[in-house]
Amino acid sequence: MLRRLYDWTMSFAQTRHAERALAAVSFIESSVFPIPPDVLLIPMVLADRSRWLRYAIVCTVASIAGAFLGYLIGAFLFEVIGQPILDFYGKADSFETIRQWYNTWGGWGVLFAAVTPFPYKVLTIFSGATGLNLVIFTVVSVIGRGLRFSLVAWLLKQFGEPIRQFIERYLGLLFTVFMVLLIGGFVAVKYIF
Repeated sequence: MLRRLYDWTMSFAQTRHAERALAAVSFIESSVFPIPPDVLLIPMVLADRSRWLRYAIVCTVASIAGAFLGYLIGAFLFEVIGQPILDFYGKADSFETIRQWYNTWGGWGVLFAAVTPFPYKVLTIFSGATGLNLVIFTVVSVIGRGLRFSLVAWLLKQFGEPIRQFIERYLGLLFTVFMVLLIGGFVAVKYIF
């Protein structure tokens, strides 16, 4: 099933409706869809590198709008829609444990999920279900999603096809290392100074 969704998503990259498909996939990926928008973003930027920033902005704006849908699912429809989605991704058991942590560190969690391969939709739903401050949620989503999609598109613009293989192989690890260093830096500053 996942392979068919992936192939279906990839088929849109070669049509005149690619930008609308990119926005739609970016929107629904932030709340329910398992395929990330990168599967459209990568071939679209490679096809027309001059539009890299436009495509990154489309991904970012649509993804943030979709994140609000995920937030609303968590806030108002958690039992009916949110719980089955969390069950699908194997994160339902973690919910109660994470709820406590989330009251303090939720913004960092959303930022982490926004820039890594961790399913962003899981934390958009958690954010709504736990009542994470909407301003914090919005700011970290804009920063995280903007950073992720802009970096991917810019690297593709700069380096073309060879970077596609590098991104597909190492992007998750690179973003994870970056976030560990960033959060570790803030924690170190807090306790050292």
